[in-house]
Amino acid sequence: MKEKVVVKICRLSTMPGITIREHVDVLYISIEMAIALASVLGNVLVVIVVRINRALRDTTFCFIVSLALADIAVGALVIPLAIIISLGMKTQFYTCLFLACLLLIITQSSILSLLAIAFDRYLRVKIPTRYSIIVTQQRAWVAVCMCWLMSTLTGLVPMFGWHNRDKLQESDRNSTSENIVCQFTAVMRMDYMVYFNFFGWVVLPLTIMIGLYAEIFYVIRKQLNKRAEATSNSSKYYDKELKLAKSLALVVFLFAMCWLPLHIMNCVSYFCPKCYVPKEAMYIGIFMSHVNSAVNPLVYAFRINRFRATLIQIWRGWILCKGSEQSPCNASPPACTEK
Repeated sequence: MKEKVVVKICRLSTMPGITIREHVDVLYISIEMAIALASVLGNVLVVIVVRINRALRDTTFCFIVSLALADIAVGALVIPLAIIISLGMKTQFYTCLFLACLLLIITQSSILSLLAIAFDRYLRVKIPTRYSIIVTQQRAWVAVCMCWLMSTLTGLVPMFGWHNRDKLQESDRNSTSENIVCQFTAVMRMDYMVYFNFFGWVVLPLTIMIGLYAEIFYVIRKQLNKRAEATSNSSKYYDKELKLAKSLALVVFLFAMCWLPLHIMNCVSYFCPKCYVPKEAMYIGIFMSHVNSAVNPLVYAFRINRFRATLIQIWRGWILCKGSEQSPCNASPPACTEK
């Protein structure tokens, strides 16, 4: 009788912990699915807006479309994979490693697209008279392809040997199964994530972007002060460049704020193995990195007038006026001259 009471007490004492963990996992999956939906829908709209509005088909928006495609991939591929990995799915080692590498490829494509945008805007204000000759649509799309190629090569580096397979084999010598519980930290080495991925392919590009945007703002301010009493056309040009540069710099700032916490926690885990990083904190870091893909369309909509005008046209034509032949939505909107 006494033993039964003890067993019952033990079961009751363990139930709250299990319930809390299940609630955390369910909440995590629910939020992730909402972020995925917002990322896909928002960035599909970005692509549609650029496709509809010919005025937006300049070189800068080639890179913005590339960034939107990466964000669509985050919602359609990265987040579902992150959920699967969090559930402890069992796979072969290299299958799990390849899934983890896909996450890195898409992340790298985002940051390289942002870097390409920064270089594009820098050339736009530094050499405005020769810009259209040097930076053509064809060269812009070649640059986009190069960004994705570089992202693929750097993201697949672990597949060529920089991984945790040897460590897993040493820790589980008695196991005869080739399958493992697929977790990002189980297959990916932290020295790769910290030194190569974070310092080499996140910190360095962000530092370059900060320097480029600082120079962009300096050049624009200098030109505006110099041309304060000059022709109004040149002042309008640099005013528009300043507005767009601020919007794109905000995209870079949001990227840094959303991704740095997760990388910083990786650094803490690597440089201080005894330090404990709570599971909830890791979830928040993952949320923030994924939320970044959903906020970029909001920045474009609220900060870029031509983008917002086309978005309103789509809303009126496709949703409010769908099926009406005499609808005012069928008429082309007036050309927007502001960015």
